[in-house]
Amino acid sequence: MNARVLAAKTLAAVTTGSSLMHALPPALENVQDTEKALFNQLVHGALREWPRLAAILKHRLDRPMKPKDADVFALLMLGVYQLDCMRIPAHAVVSETVGAVKGLKKDWAKGLVNAVLRGFLRDGTPMLTEAQAAALPEWWWGKLGKQWPEQQSQIADAARMQPPLTLRVNTSMMSREAYTETLAARGIKFSLPTYSPQAITVHQAGNVTELPGFSEGIVSVQDASAQLAAQLLSNPAHQIILDACAAPGGKTCHLAELMPTAKVIASDNNAQRLERVAENVDRLKLTNVVLQCMDASHAATQLNDLLFDAILADVPCSASGVTRRNPDIKVLREPEDLQRFADQQKAIVAGLWPLVKPGGHLLYVTCSVFAEENDQVVEHCLDNLAGAKLAPTTFMSGLTTRTGCQRLPDSEGDGLFFAQLRRLET
Repeated sequence: MNARVLAAKTLAAVTTGSSLMHALPPALENVQDTEKALFNQLVHGALREWPRLAAILKHRLDRPMKPKDADVFALLMLGVYQLDCMRIPAHAVVSETVGAVKGLKKDWAKGLVNAVLRGFLRDGTPMLTEAQAAALPEWWWGKLGKQWPEQQSQIADAARMQPPLTLRVNTSMMSREAYTETLAARGIKFSLPTYSPQAITVHQAGNVTELPGFSEGIVSVQDASAQLAAQLLSNPAHQIILDACAAPGGKTCHLAELMPTAKVIASDNNAQRLERVAENVDRLKLTNVVLQCMDASHAATQLNDLLFDAILADVPCSASGVTRRNPDIKVLREPEDLQRFADQQKAIVAGLWPLVKPGGHLLYVTCSVFAEENDQVVEHCLDNLAGAKLAPTTFMSGLTTRTGCQRLPDSEGDGLFFAQLRRLET
């Protein structure tokens, strides 16, 4: 099916409540191989610009589109996105977008699509609010202004970027320097993030499985900021470690690579997601990882009160620090979701805390930039968990917060928050 038609249907599914994770795979199955790059660019690019594009269309439409015509609205948005953000000749964009109406089986919309796109070409972008211009929902932009006033624009700009493709080199098999020599010999361009000693960012499109050493387990895909979690927990004293929300397994495997003598238990509450962890463990030939399907908020009863030197709690969150990788959250996320996530985060940490050995550590991680899920949750845990004391969490590229360290999204890595709790010796 036509890539623009499938892209419009995918966006319509997202705007009516589906996540991109569920809407994208069935659409991709119907996209011709020659059009998959265009399809992905249209879907992800339009979602990254959604609040701005929606404001432009609101200005051009006489009345809001009916819910049953969400696909037509999505097609209009794709047309404006191509005219405004892609290097496709305007006449081709208008022609192809109007032609795609037939694939939606809504011929009545041809005149509307043609008029809206030509009107945009004639009049350009209308006056937008600061939030709309930054391509963020108003509530989101306002919250950033209060919590990160000096970094507000940086965070918003990063949410519109193409995310970097960053690798993690398994340095037990090959040094980063040796792997960069392999890339250079093949003419593959790369750069080295400044704060992660195993990270390499590759500046070349293509199938990651075709990169040298991937199938042999020499490299894995993992954002540079995400690689900081295992580095913070890498300690010879940590011989039994729990990764409590492990899927898809990037941090689990990094821990196992850095500490081959330690036992790493990887758990998740979804058996299907845990299969992805198993696939990564198998590819990397890691022998010190054990998988366990469980609900982290009830971990003590499911692990028979086993105690750990260190626990990684990479908890579910708003994903506001990784919006460029999950652009549908600009459409789906609501302000009240932050409290829902915070309640879940508190329950997970409370469920895991009895499993931390006296003197042991729990590393709390989110991919959020909002205090409601970060400092405020950690402060709640310090007030309510017996023997919990804040341990220092610092690294060269982060900003110190009340309880931890925040990596804001930029060209090198995603936005993640880290805080460490230590259980006092009894």
